[in-house]
Amino acid sequence: MAMTDDDWRSEHTSALFGAILRLETPLEAERFFRDLCTLGELRDLAQRWAVVRMLDAGLHYAEISKRTGASTATITRIASWLRHGEGGYQSMLARIRGAGSPDSPAAGPGAAAGPERS
Repeated sequence: MAMTDDDWRSEHTSALFGAILRLETPLEAERFFRDLCTLGELRDLAQRWAVVRMLDAGLHYAEISKRTGASTATITRIASWLRHGEGGYQSMLARIRGAGSPDSPAAGPGAAAGPERS
């Protein structure tokens, strides 16, 4: 049976998101995600978020790949979701920028990078 785009939404994903929203501190988040995820999954999630922040900062794909170890195919996929996804990346980036968070990237302007792969 082929999955549709909405097959990931379920009672279980709703419960997971509800639990995440109840986390109150970075330490709670660290503990929860470490219990929830394998080290590989955590590293993958962290790498994706680093790629998003670097794309938002305007870095070129090759530089992002060099800094994160992500393949250009992965970076391209993340860039597509950044531009055409559910809006979650954009929403969180805007929230971080508005809070002046130290999580915001230190490089470049706030425009998402185009499809350059140099």
